[in-house]
Amino acid sequence: MSLPIQAIAPDVCVAPQLEPAAMAEAAAAGFRSIINNRPDFEAGPDQPSSAQIEAAALAAGLIYRHLPVNGAYQSPEEIEQFKQLLNELPRPILAFCRSGARSTRLYNAASSC
Repeated sequence: MSLPIQAIAPDVCVAPQLEPAAMAEAAAAGFRSIINNRPDFEAGPDQPSSAQIEAAALAAGLIYRHLPVNGAYQSPEEIEQFKQLLNELPRPILAFCRSGARSTRLYNAASSC
């Protein structure tokens, strides 16, 4: 498995939906924190739940946070929460959603406020 990541800052990357098995690979790649921006079951019952991903992340030694946001709209409060996560989590950080675009928008908005 190869992580489908895109760097958006020197110590922040984004990715599309990650499976629980990808958490060990993320840790091996040097990531220290994971942010899941996808609501549970947004794509239906086959999407892994936050709890499943969190368990795998913790087993891999990663810090995990779930900040589910709508793909079409990220509120000022959600942007502020993302900014707080960027400030408090150990880096490098890997954020993911369905395609990586939502996490990128959150990063860009949080970085400009």
